[in-house]
Amino acid sequence: MTKSTVAVVSFLLVCGFGAALHGAQAKVSEQMAAQLDGPKYTCQGAIRAGSADGVAAYTGKWNASWPGMKHPYGYEPGPYADEKPLFTITAQNMAQYADKLTEGEKALLKKYPNDYRMNVYPSHRDFAFDPWVCAVVKKNAVTSEVIHDGKGITGIAGGIPFPFPQSGLEAIWNAINPHRAWTEEVTYDVADVYNNGSVAWGKNHFKTMNPGNNNKDMKLSYQDKYNAFFYTAYLLPERQKGFVAVGYQPNDFTNDATQSWQYLPGIRRVREAPEVGFDYPVPPAGMRTVDDDYGFNGSPERYTWKLIGKKEMYVPYNNFKINDPAIKLTQLTTPHTINPDDERYELHRVWVIEGDLKPGVRHIYHKRLIYCDEDTWLTLWADNYDARGQLYRVTLVNYFWSQESHTYHRSTTVYHDLSSGAYEATYMPNAAGDNWWRINQPMTVGEFSPQAAARGGH
Repeated sequence: MTKSTVAVVSFLLVCGFGAALHGAQAKVSEQMAAQLDGPKYTCQGAIRAGSADGVAAYTGKWNASWPGMKHPYGYEPGPYADEKPLFTITAQNMAQYADKLTEGEKALLKKYPNDYRMNVYPSHRDFAFDPWVCAVVKKNAVTSEVIHDGKGITGIAGGIPFPFPQSGLEAIWNAINPHRAWTEEVTYDVADVYNNGSVAWGKNHFKTMNPGNNNKDMKLSYQDKYNAFFYTAYLLPERQKGFVAVGYQPNDFTNDATQSWQYLPGIRRVREAPEVGFDYPVPPAGMRTVDDDYGFNGSPERYTWKLIGKKEMYVPYNNFKINDPAIKLTQLTTPHTINPDDERYELHRVWVIEGDLKPGVRHIYHKRLIYCDEDTWLTLWADNYDARGQLYRVTLVNYFWSQESHTYHRSTTVYHDLSSGAYEATYMPNAAGDNWWRINQPMTVGEFSPQAAARGGH
């Protein structure tokens, strides 16, 4: 075994997860679950202690506010705005940090040595979920199961189902269901930046609703029909202006799938869309797939999932600054990569999950490596490989702590296509003005209906 393999095996054995190496699944014992939110583990199952290499110890000292915060919603520079980078990782010095870099990070450093770099800041783990979220996770720890040949799970919605995952399937279901905002609404910009430096712009009015993330009374389950609803109205480019897509994603994919209805301005009609899951290309440029959103989402059924283990890595984290309305979009979308001066990396422990495409099914990605934050189970990074085994596309998701929802919330997300040298930056709220992110504001199912699509398209 290599040193890294030994480290992963040791970690699994120490945590009592030896069965994971053999694909076995079993409920967590009451004794193990009792350690959640104790001196060793957070309520999400993360290790509270820091590390000798620089991972911060978990404090969880802030939730709805922090020192210096001025507004109950909207952009805030965050509590770490005055910090300077500890060091910068470049193509020239990447070898000394290689054991803490993803293959995608290494590929970007090599491919764009004059453009891509990683400014590494002090590690912080200072934000805590609401108590009800922790209560959900504690209950799920001893009751949640993967069912229906991996296409569904049991448990209470609103918190991860498996704080101590024992298989790749359990881990990827955590990645599908981390605690996030209940609702979100924003008008964001999209930039497709091509290898020759040209930029094609898009703009969307976007909102989602995930009822389970407002489950304080614990009445909603992962066996309820609806996981999330979505609405996207295209404002730019001009050729797609007026196009509106609405729909829902189910909780269980056994007898259901992501459903969508589209208002087509050319015929002024709403039509049910074809299958929009898996590798369905997302407009305007098709540089990402539907299941690329959040790093990975939707049904896990087309992959065999393996839990590699937990590893310390430099990942995007606490990215408040990248949302600053003072940053012009042309400043943010630099050639070959999002402006590295507006990006923040920290050292954190992440869960590494590998997905290999099953024989006989289709997807443009034949292997996926998903990197999930141990504190939140949010996917921070994803490396996607093609049928030749070549690294094809890389996803990085920036998150900031939302004072409005008491959760980390996504912002600028970047999808790199290594084969073409292009990238797409989306969910950029910088130029949104009064239409900046509003989070956890009440919404209704009717806002995501085919009728809502027709209204939005006119």
